[in-house]
Amino acid sequence: FPSHDTDVRGQVLLVQFNRPEKMNALTRDMYGDLARTLHEAAGDFAIRTVVLSSVGDHFTAGNDIQDFISNPPNSEDSTVAAFLGALLEFPKPLIAAVKGNAVGVGTTMLLHCDLVYSSNAAQYSLPFTSLGLVPEAGSTLLLQNLVGYQRAAKLFFTGERFTPEYAREIGLVTDVVEDPLHEALLVAERIAQQPPQAIINTKALIS
Repeated sequence: FPSHDTDVRGQVLLVQFNRPEKMNALTRDMYGDLARTLHEAAGDFAIRTVVLSSVGDHFTAGNDIQDFISNPPNSEDSTVAAFLGALLEFPKPLIAAVKGNAVGVGTTMLLHCDLVYSSNAAQYSLPFTSLGLVPEAGSTLLLQNLVGYQRAAKLFFTGERFTPEYAREIGLVTDVVEDPLHEALLVAERIAQQPPQAIINTKALIS
């Protein structure tokens, strides 16, 4: 059953969405697996930093619509809520490496990451209203706080794609680089060398 790959590299945990044949669209089971992985990493003193990335050409196409139609998440204890809660409460540095499409939750989850490295060819979009939905993951508040009301309104109301350069300009992306995973792992390793409790306390103070 394809879900995600985990790879411990020193004190860095690399978590990669692994469903490339579906552009890494997330199913309810994948959300549950990812939530458990983050909870375990949060409690594991040997893990200092987590990098979120993907196998294949795309970060994620967002939710697997067919999976959600057949299994709608309708309670607070849904796997989606568990994953978003795990992101929100994750006490250690969380770094994303993005390539290809980052659709819907593929963009909103970045608002919960501490650093985001993007490829030049990545594409971001928040097509919730186009699908008759409202945005999730606290993104209406977080994006507005990050970029201001009018820019957030335009991105949400139109659902239009935006570029890595614009994502960097508005503060959603830390940097646009040739190889985002390589860059993310380099920075993650640098952070992992810092005194861990000071990093955790600093994240708690600034987030």
